[in-house]
Amino acid sequence: MEKVISINRITKVTKGGKKLSFSALVVVGDTKGKVGYSLSKASEVSIAIRKAMANAKKNMMRVNMKGSTITHEIIGECSGAEVLLKPASEGTGVIAAGPVRAVCDGAGIHNILTKCHRSNNPINVVKATMDGLSRLKAVNISGAEGDDKNKVEKDAVTSA
Repeated sequence: MEKVISINRITKVTKGGKKLSFSALVVVGDTKGKVGYSLSKASEVSIAIRKAMANAKKNMMRVNMKGSTITHEIIGECSGAEVLLKPASEGTGVIAAGPVRAVCDGAGIHNILTKCHRSNNPINVVKATMDGLSRLKAVNISGAEGDDKNKVEKDAVTSA
């Protein structure tokens, strides 16, 4: 899944005149738990998008999930943006703003509740969402805490 979030026109004013370029923010994901983003600049829109997609594919990260939602509630932050991510029950869907929805769709998250606070800048919102997803803790499948698990292993070794 590849999604262009925003395209910005940038003008650099020099003594020779105005130099025009474009920046593209792109989110890429495999919809199976891996997602990445990139912001690239070029003199043409199509080149900027192509560069951003290539860089996003190089910088993908794994997202810890529990079924089709995230493992626990977390707040991601970047500059002025703050994004609240909450797990949701099956059938809820993705309740999110545009940039956050693109990241969740790319990661394969199908049930999540989100809220953007402070800034609506798409670049910072995507970075804040990725920050929150990167700090998610994995689910302990066995159900045992770390200390209890070690204790069980020690008991098995001493009794053998």
